[in-house]
Amino acid sequence: MKLYIISLATGILVGIIYALLNVRSPAPPVVALIGLLGMLIGEQVVPPVRRMLNGEPVSISWFHKECVPRITGVAAAPKAEPAPRPTEES
Repeated sequence: MKLYIISLATGILVGIIYALLNVRSPAPPVVALIGLLGMLIGEQVVPPVRRMLNGEPVSISWFHKECVPRITGVAAAPKAEPAPRPTEES
């Protein structure tokens, strides 16, 4: 139930921001998509901050592996193994 209340409160806050910016709701497609992108990026601010507060390192490679796929929706490509070398047969 708590999640629903938080979701409602967040929706009300966004509605107030839309009203202050004179954007009608539902927002025009471009405005809505930019808002969704902002939400995705905002969600990915929390994991690095948590890591820093726990004293864990935050590297570019970690961010690229953990956060970028969630923002872009594209899973990180697995590292390709080198092709086996051909063997000579007698």
